[in-house]
Amino acid sequence: MKSYSTGEVETLLGLPASTLRFWEKEVPFLAPRKDLFGRRAYSPLDLCVLARLKRLALARGLGLSAACRAMEEEITKGDPSLKAEIMELRTMIFSLFNDLRELQKQ
Repeated sequence: MKSYSTGEVETLLGLPASTLRFWEKEVPFLAPRKDLFGRRAYSPLDLCVLARLKRLALARGLGLSAACRAMEEEITKGDPSLKAEIMELRTMIFSLFNDLRELQKQ
């Protein structure tokens, strides 16, 4: 599975590393793994969580605590198959975006 470095996540989501680290401490369901050197490796699911948090906390102005509560409610309520499809689509979008960036570098 593709993983993303902090720098890649900063570029993809437009969030500074300091915000990523702070959210990691404050959001219980956000836990990127760390490699052997202690560098964060974000999964596509982590990117989806971060993108949703950004949308709720910053774009909608809820703040981080309220955004977390809203996400928890979204996770526990609603149609599970629809949520799975949305998550899969978000993951594919991030993957395609990353592939496009790699092609532009060539």
